[in-house]
Amino acid sequence: MLRRLSRRPTSMTAVVLTVAAMALAGCGSDSGGNDQGETSQADLEGAPSWCGPKKITLGLTDGFGGNSWRLVTTASGKDEAAKCPSVTDVLYADGQGDTQKSIADIQGMVAKGVDALVVFPDAGEAMLPALRSAFQAGVVTVPYRVNPGGKDGVDYTKYIALDSVNDGVNWGNWIKEILPDGGNVLFLSGPKGNSQGLGEAEGLKQTLDPEKYTMIGEQPFEVTNWDPALSQKVLSAAIAKYDKIDVIVSDFGPSLVGALPEFTKAGRSIPALATSDGNVLGCFWKDNEKDNPDFKLMTIATGNDHVRLAMQYAIAEATGGELPSSDTHQHDLFENSVTGDPNPVECEPDLPGDIYLSAEMSPEDQAALLK
Repeated sequence: MLRRLSRRPTSMTAVVLTVAAMALAGCGSDSGGNDQGETSQADLEGAPSWCGPKKITLGLTDGFGGNSWRLVTTASGKDEAAKCPSVTDVLYADGQGDTQKSIADIQGMVAKGVDALVVFPDAGEAMLPALRSAFQAGVVTVPYRVNPGGKDGVDYTKYIALDSVNDGVNWGNWIKEILPDGGNVLFLSGPKGNSQGLGEAEGLKQTLDPEKYTMIGEQPFEVTNWDPALSQKVLSAAIAKYDKIDVIVSDFGPSLVGALPEFTKAGRSIPALATSDGNVLGCFWKDNEKDNPDFKLMTIATGNDHVRLAMQYAIAEATGGELPSSDTHQHDLFENSVTGDPNPVECEPDLPGDIYLSAEMSPEDQAALLK
């Protein structure tokens, strides 16, 4: 029996309506914004506290929107906006991995007259001039997850950070529980120098005694770009180089599923894995844990709902609502194959592998996005 009490199902109806509004707005001229009046108190009844009365048009931009994680994250952001009746339109733009397009997308949102803008600035500091320009044009500008540099109130309204150090600490504490006598730890993250991986490495460093736990591989982490093919290449090289890998840490667990069988090919048990969740990973563990006695699994939430906090902050600022109590997102603990706390390893075998069971959006609604 899967434990779902901690996650609220989300209606796809609100998301579909928001997408429709986005498409219509994208085909028209400037959205206007800035002077749309106020939502009545009757219509605000039951709305969250971060939803104020001023009506706004909101923009959401991605540096790259072309994988399942981004699809679920984008839909989650639109769903959060749909909770506030003062948000009259949501416009979306996908930078498609092109920094110049991502910059142009922000400029286009400002030209359309959005009142608030939430940005996933994949290109980091290269996005700072565009963010600053939007902020200086009077748009509530909220980057999140990837640090673009700059300062709150100077270059943008508020950066909604990820507490990735906390992730490293949580992984480190679990490693100490399952390997109290120490061991070799291999850490895999995304692009070289990414802020998420650097924070996680710092959390591991704070938690694991270097006299007992040896960090092997490239430091502070092996670079995989969160790409399954590169992950397999990196892990194959590590298996050939190191006779003993006691635990793997990865900040995107689903990307490892294609690589973990390399241990079986080498005649070795898959080691313990501290990572982030994904349906494909949970199902892989259930299929392979009996034949791999060392394959313990601990996951944190993959983080699709980080965008919800960024949306709440932007909407609160632009509509006159109550600001969220926190401006930093933390990933919740999700699965633990050893204790089952807060959940045992979960798998929905009849649903796509590239959904994220830790997300607020229901598995069925996520699956509908991928059709």
